[in-house]
Amino acid sequence: MEPFVRLESGACALPQINIDTDQLLPARFMKQPRQPGAGYDRFLFHDLRRRPDGSLDPAFPLNDPRNAGARIVVARRNFGSGSSREAAVYALVDAGVRCVIAPSHGDIFASNAVNNGLLPARLGESETEELLALLAPGGVRAEVDLQACAIRAAGRSFAFAIDPVWRVRLLNGWDDIDMTRRFADGIARWVAADRIARPWAQQMPEAAP
Repeated sequence: MEPFVRLESGACALPQINIDTDQLLPARFMKQPRQPGAGYDRFLFHDLRRRPDGSLDPAFPLNDPRNAGARIVVARRNFGSGSSREAAVYALVDAGVRCVIAPSHGDIFASNAVNNGLLPARLGESETEELLALLAPGGVRAEVDLQACAIRAAGRSFAFAIDPVWRVRLLNGWDDIDMTRRFADGIARWVAADRIARPWAQQMPEAAP
C-alpha cells in the first residue's frame, strides 16, 4: 500500500450530510471484480452525478471541470454511512481520491478506507463549513499533511483528527500484517520463553507414518 504522508491536490466540496455507501457505489455495480483496471471509478456517485437520461449533471460538484482530478473530497457529517460494502471505497480510490474530510464518517467505511490507503480525516463542524466555503468556487487546491495532522487551503490551516493507529498505518503504508510484524522480535522472545516455561503446552511433532 502506498504510504500517505502529504497530499497536495484539487479539493472538491460536497456540502451534503449522510452520504451513504449506496450513493457512493450503487449495489447493482458491485459485480465487478476487484483488480487493476476493473474501473469502479466509473460508478462513483453514479446516481447523484447523472440525470435520469444517463447524461452527466453539471450541477454535481465532481462533474465541474474545475474539480477534475480532485484527490481530496470534503463533505458534511456521517460520510460513508449505511452498508459495509468495501467497494464504495474502491470506487473512491479508483477515481484517485486519497482523502475524505468530514466531521464524522461511518465506522466501517473509515476502517475500509484505511485498509485501502484512503485517509478519513475528521474536522470539526464549524471548520468543515469554513473549508467548504473556501472550496465552493471550484478549482481550489488544498494540502493534507498527515505528519502534522493539518489541512491547508486558501491561506487557512485546519487541524484534523485521525485514530493514532490508523495514522501510523497510513504514514507507513502498512496493512494489519505489517502492524503485527512491528512486534516480531518481542513475539519471538515470548515464544522462546514460553517453550521453557511451559514445555508441556508446545505442539508435538507429528509421528512418522
